[in-house]
Amino acid sequence: MASLPRPPRARFGRSLDLRRGRVEMLHGNGGMASAQLIEELIAPAFDNPWLARLDDQAALEIPSGRLVLSTDSHVVTPIFFPGGDIGSLAVYGTVNDVAVGGATPLYLSVGLILEEGFPLAQLDRVVRSMARAGREAGVALVTGDTKVVERGHGDGIFINTTGIGERYAAPPLTAGSVRPGDAILLSGPVGDHGIAILAAREELSFETTLESDVAPLTPLTQAVVASGAAIRCMRDLTRGGLAAALNEIAHASGTGMMLDEAAIPVREPVRGACELLGLDPLHVACEGRLVAFCAATDADQVLRAMRETPGGEASTRVGEVIDDPRGFVQLQTGLGGLRMIDWISGDQLPRIC
Repeated sequence: MASLPRPPRARFGRSLDLRRGRVEMLHGNGGMASAQLIEELIAPAFDNPWLARLDDQAALEIPSGRLVLSTDSHVVTPIFFPGGDIGSLAVYGTVNDVAVGGATPLYLSVGLILEEGFPLAQLDRVVRSMARAGREAGVALVTGDTKVVERGHGDGIFINTTGIGERYAAPPLTAGSVRPGDAILLSGPVGDHGIAILAAREELSFETTLESDVAPLTPLTQAVVASGAAIRCMRDLTRGGLAAALNEIAHASGTGMMLDEAAIPVREPVRGACELLGLDPLHVACEGRLVAFCAATDADQVLRAMRETPGGEASTRVGEVIDDPRGFVQLQTGLGGLRMIDWISGDQLPRIC
């Protein structure tokens, strides 16, 4: 594998001060300072032959020609939080969007928007975190862009990532394929990421440390498809949580959803924090959980595959798809009643991804 160029100090006069230095407007002007930031701080973290060319694009190959593409922007506050940071979140978030489409993530592009004054030490930490996450997820960062905005016109760092993968699932997994009678399977407890972010941002103290569930879903999605079951659709649970994902899929498929409240796993610290703060855990974001839809007769088969895969040990069946052209998502409560699980109407947890 080719090595990325590491220019001698003479090229730039002196090396970046990664301990005390800060992002300056010059780092975004396309000149020598921009080149130095890329070649000394960003490029060495992502060692691959595509990026090593330092072109404005990357020439890629998709062996089968079945391309899956996804893009996302990440503006989380705070940028470092228990269980992760904006760097790992940016990589895993896009990798997961590709993976739930029944595809193997292969390549990423990254756009960094940096605010003037952002510490280079923090940028270095974020970039290294992205590199580690990319290696774990098996993707290569092959092209990117860096822009700098004036102090006060940003929030330290924003990251946009675009992911490309090769689809192996056939037929394609789409929300419109979901049909009445299908089983709804959830890969684990909900709400961890959003509550961890909220606790870190507001400096809330709980008896148990709350950590984000941010993680790559590729092994789990591959296990689901490899189970041989009739998989209709998969979706990772990000903004809006399980509630948003189910409402989106119900709307796209022209069906309804019936959930069993007792079957939906929520960690006790998350449940307690939600009760304290007046939040509904079904609306709280995850970054390492998915919901899968399959033929009801295949549900046990898929659950076995999920539970045997790291990250899916707590997978469970949480409901079923019903014939309801109104697209309602309903919850059977522990008291025997029904509750509507609608789209979130307000901004429950700002800046969580």
